[in-house]
Amino acid sequence: MNIGQATVESAQQQQEQQTEARPLRALVIGYGSPIRGDDALGPLVADRLQEHFGKQPQLSAQPRAQTETPTGAVEVQARHILTAELVDDLARTERVIFVDAAIDTPPGQVRRRRLSPDRTALSTMAHFHDPRELLAWCEALYQRAPEAWLVSGGGAEWGYACYALSETAQQALEPMIAEVMSLIDPTSWLRGFA
Repeated sequence: MNIGQATVESAQQQQEQQTEARPLRALVIGYGSPIRGDDALGPLVADRLQEHFGKQPQLSAQPRAQTETPTGAVEVQARHILTAELVDDLARTERVIFVDAAIDTPPGQVRRRRLSPDRTALSTMAHFHDPRELLAWCEALYQRAPEAWLVSGGGAEWGYACYALSETAQQALEPMIAEVMSLIDPTSWLRGFA
């Protein structure tokens, strides 16, 4: 190995180490309808996270709450539905965590799964999009998509004009928050969420 090659390899190693040490930019999007009972799980988790990060002095008092954590900048949004405008937000993040209630998960249980861009994951509603569809748009428009996760909690009550979580869904609330925090900052369970 010659000196020039060793210098290039050393520079590459330094760049890789800096990239690994770079703060992670995360976006948390809790979505669902606050008037459909357990469908409110996603926005409620987002609200609780905004309250938690509100204890941090760097947090701005805007609808899109953003703060710095030990692992980097985190932005939390509570949404009624997922809209196409979110693609721009996805493009400027490294990790996105979607948080929602799930009808296909046993009531009260929490599931975490990795998401990938999927152009075939189309929603049947005009103003609502599947997270995988938004990731596919991000990939097509910006030539990249963030690492993506879905944290979902099983619900039991979905009726209209129901403004409270069922007891079963309430059991999922804290574990959902813990799952999101573990994706934002894996050491968060050591410090607790209070």
